[in-house]
Amino acid sequence: MTDLAKGREFLAGALAVRRWSPEFNDPVNGVALQFGADAQGVCYELLEPVGESSPLSKALASRKAILNHVAYRVANLEAAAEDLMDRDCVPTGEPNPAIAYGGRRIQFFFTPLFMIVELIEALDHKHAFTQMAEA
Repeated sequence: MTDLAKGREFLAGALAVRRWSPEFNDPVNGVALQFGADAQGVCYELLEPVGESSPLSKALASRKAILNHVAYRVANLEAAAEDLMDRDCVPTGEPNPAIAYGGRRIQFFFTPLFMIVELIEALDHKHAFTQMAEA
């Protein structure tokens, strides 16, 4: 069973997440991922590291910051990034294209409150979910 499958099983039982997107393999960002949604429309993202160089591998090994981040869809990545940097947030790296968003760019920031924020330049994006059978 993959880590994504374990995550699906847990979220289905604990939070009644029943709708799932396809799985995505994103080597540019070093992860495999999948999105799930509950009956209220809350979207959850499951991540699995791909390789030891994945930024997720270090976080999982440290057992810190496991609720990794919150993500916001934005119309203009540069403008949203500038706003965060004006508020003393620090980018963790350059923007990268993301497979799960059709190649649209994502970028992560550390906030002064030690949170991680992800900006997704895909304001109009909608994940394609399918209903999973009850376990």
